[in-house]
Amino acid sequence: MPSVFQRDLVNKLVSRMRETRRYIQVVSGPRQTGKTTSILQALDQLADIPHHFIQAGSDTLSTRDWLRREWQNARSLAKDGVAILAIDEIQLVSKWSEVVKDLWDEDTRNELQLHVILSGSSSLLLQKGLREGLTGRFEELFCYQWSLSECKQAFGFSLDDYLYFGGYPGAAPLISDEARWLDYMKNSIIAPSVMKDVIAMDKVTKPALMDALFTLGSSYSAQEISFRKLLGQLDDAGNATTIAHYLSLLGDAGLLAGLQKYNPKPLKQRASSPRLIAFDTSLMVANYGQFRKSLLVEPDRRGHLVECAVGASLLKRGIAEHFDVYWWRDGSDEVDFVLSSGEALTAIEVKSGRVKSLRGLDAFCSKYPVTKSIVIGASGVSLESFLNEEVALF
Repeated sequence: MPSVFQRDLVNKLVSRMRETRRYIQVVSGPRQTGKTTSILQALDQLADIPHHFIQAGSDTLSTRDWLRREWQNARSLAKDGVAILAIDEIQLVSKWSEVVKDLWDEDTRNELQLHVILSGSSSLLLQKGLREGLTGRFEELFCYQWSLSECKQAFGFSLDDYLYFGGYPGAAPLISDEARWLDYMKNSIIAPSVMKDVIAMDKVTKPALMDALFTLGSSYSAQEISFRKLLGQLDDAGNATTIAHYLSLLGDAGLLAGLQKYNPKPLKQRASSPRLIAFDTSLMVANYGQFRKSLLVEPDRRGHLVECAVGASLLKRGIAEHFDVYWWRDGSDEVDFVLSSGEALTAIEVKSGRVKSLRGLDAFCSKYPVTKSIVIGASGVSLESFLNEEVALF
């Protein structure tokens, strides 16, 4: 990853470290998206503030005493003013949230201006620790796969480069050798993300089923698929409840989400078949199999790839900007994406070269008159502008 390129996350961290100490800053997101690099870049810009950067590892696993010692080292830097403690891979310390809560509260009582940044490669375990002990004490900064504009600036990606190779910065230098890129995606990103960040961190009783669900589900990205159909194509035995739970875990890990059909009645939303969306098109491409090469050239397959890119962008923006993402269908009328933020609704139709009318969009807007509508492609906003996150959603 070029050291000269900095994500917006860096500026946010710098700004918050210069504020009066209020909250722990937690940098979360899937592995290999640049969390550690962003923290180090922020610390470089904060050279006037003493800081202590530490990284937990297998040698410190289960060592809460190690964490307390390192925290004390950081405290000594703040005796005459302000200091920063940044802890990477915090999830590798057993029961870390209990220790962090005690030490943070102690600093608060003593009015010590020790700012704290936490991050980890397992977003599931990180979230679990935050829920268990740090309620009301932290703010979360999200670090997901990169946007088109970031990949253009950092790596010179074209639109098709981004659609096919996605937004994992570590994989970007390998795109001139697709076999090498694919090997990196499967062995350095996908396998650790599924096996270490999902299966090893939660009660997954059927790891083979989870792995197969992700492989199959990501290849079906941008398509509606019933749990029954998924079960029919998976070799391992399971049931719809198990599949729904595993899909939820994959969504929490920033890998694969199941969008529910929009309905103002929540129970009907939960009962619908999901529309699967990978959080990055590279996950779809890597798992697509022998027809991978056709994703950019065959209209129907490219249509799914484009819709995956749009859906992935919406998922990541929804987490950061606090809105929900759905899809909608009523009979033969369908809308690709529906966004909900309070009482505000936005319906989005993606026209990616396939023959599609706007009848579904018109039907949705007629049913819900306050809806804002966006068409991506054709006579609407350009796909490139949308993936650059230049389009206001509400």
